[in-house]
Amino acid sequence: MAIPFISAQEAAEHIKNGDNVGFSGFTASGTPKVVTEALAERAIKEHENGREFKINMFTGASTNDHVDGALARANAINMRTPYQSSADLRKRLNAHDAHYFDLHLSELAQKMRYGFFGDLDVAIIEAADINDNGEIILGTGMGISPTIAKMAKKVIVELNDAIPQTIRGLHDVYLPADPPYRREIPIYSASDRIGSPILLVDPAKIVGIVKTSAKDGVKGFADLDEVTMRIGANVCEFLLRELRAGRIPKTFLPMQSGVGNVANAVLHGLGESAEIPQFEMYTEVIQDSVVDLMLKGKCKFASTCSLTFSDDAMDKVFSNMEFFHDKILIRPGEISNNPEIVRRLGLITMNTALEADIFGNINSTHVLGTKMMNGIGGSGDFTRNAYLSIFSCPSVTKGGLISNIVPMVSHLDHSEHSVDVLITDQGIADLRGKDPVQRAETVIENCVNPEYKQLLWDYLKLGKGGQTPHTLNAALAFHTEFAASGDMRNTDWSKFA
Repeated sequence: MAIPFISAQEAAEHIKNGDNVGFSGFTASGTPKVVTEALAERAIKEHENGREFKINMFTGASTNDHVDGALARANAINMRTPYQSSADLRKRLNAHDAHYFDLHLSELAQKMRYGFFGDLDVAIIEAADINDNGEIILGTGMGISPTIAKMAKKVIVELNDAIPQTIRGLHDVYLPADPPYRREIPIYSASDRIGSPILLVDPAKIVGIVKTSAKDGVKGFADLDEVTMRIGANVCEFLLRELRAGRIPKTFLPMQSGVGNVANAVLHGLGESAEIPQFEMYTEVIQDSVVDLMLKGKCKFASTCSLTFSDDAMDKVFSNMEFFHDKILIRPGEISNNPEIVRRLGLITMNTALEADIFGNINSTHVLGTKMMNGIGGSGDFTRNAYLSIFSCPSVTKGGLISNIVPMVSHLDHSEHSVDVLITDQGIADLRGKDPVQRAETVIENCVNPEYKQLLWDYLKLGKGGQTPHTLNAALAFHTEFAASGDMRNTDWSKFA
C-alpha cells in the first residue's frame, strides 16, 4: 500500500496535547521545517479556545526557528531536551514557561530506549527520499533518528526536495544493542562504516508524507576578528608544540571541534599551518571551515552527526558530491559522540567555554550562573574521554566589562579533572600535572586579560589555605559586582579581607 501524501496541517492533527514527540536532525540540519509550523498554528488556536496544548520534545541537539522558535512563540512546549539555541525558547526556559533538562547528547537516545522518559508517541523525520517499503534516505543531520523511528507509534516524514538524491550513501545508520547484550562498537578509524545508508521504518507506522523545499537555513559565521584569530593561532601553536615534542604522533590524531565563531577560527588556523599534517575529524558537527579544509586537502575525512553548513557552503557541497562522497560520513549522535570511540581513537577535542575559573573549571551553559544559554551539548561526551582536551574562549567580553576568567565559575559543567589546556586570545595555560595553586598561577599569567590580571592575583592571595585556596565569601565577587555595577573591574577585595 502506498504511503499517502498529506498536508502539514493534516500531519499536525496526529499530534495531541501531552504527546512525547521526537525530531530528526542535529542543529538546524536535518530537522523538520513545515509540520512544526503547522503545529504551532494549531497550538495558538487551541490556546485561544481555552484549551491546553503543549508537547514534550526530544531532539538530537538544537533545531531551527521552524521548530524551537515557532513552538516556543506559540507556548506549545511543556518539556524540552537535550540542547537548544533559540532566543525565543531560551526566554521560555529561563522564565520556567517550559521545563528543560540539560543532558549529554550521547545519552539521550539510549535513555529513551531504556524507557526513562516513557513511550514516544510521534516522530517527525526529514528525508531526502522514501519509498513505500519505509526505506528512508535521511537529510543533512541524523541525531536520534534511528531511535525515534524505532520507538514512535506514529511517524511523519517530511520529504525535502531541496536535498539532492546524490546524498544517498553519506549516512551510517547504526543502533547499538541495549544492555545486557551490548558489544563493542566496531569503529577503529574515523572512516569505518558500521551500519546502513538507509533508515528502515515500518511503513504501517508512517501516517503520511509532507512535501517541503525548505533549506536548513544555517547562518554563516561572522568574519574572523583579531580576538578569534589570536585564539586560533594559540591553539595551533600549542598543537605544534605537542607535535614537535612527540606527544602527538607524527601522523596526527583525529580532531573534534565544537560549534561557533571561535571553533571556526581554530579550524581556520589549522588549515593555515603548513606544519600541521593532514588529519581526520571524528566529531558531532562539521561547519563551513571543514569544507574549505577538505578542498585544500588538509582534512581528509570527517565523521559527523550533522552537516551544519551555511546555505552557500551546502550548495558548494551538493554541487560537488563526487568529491565529497568518500570524505564524509553522517552517524547517529550516540555514535558520533560515543565515549568508547572517543577514547579508542584518541581524539584531540576543542570546545568553547562561557567562562573558566583560575583552577581550571569550565562553565559552558549558564550566564552569570543562572540563565541558561544553550546547553552542555556534546562537549562533555568528548572532553571527559579525550586524548587531549582543550577549552578556549575570549579573555573578556562586552568590551572588557566581563572577564571570562573568574575566581570560581558560577555554574560547573566540566571540572578541572577533565580540562587539560585552557586557551584565550592572551595565551596558553597547560594544566596537565599541576596542583590547584599551580593551575591558578598558570591561568592568571597566561590567559587573563591585562585589565583583570592583578585582580585575580590579589584574589589568589586572599586564600586562607587548603589545597584549593578559595575565599568562599569572595569567590563569586566578579559576578555580584557585575550585577551591581555592570563592570567586573570594580571588584574590591578589601571588602573580603
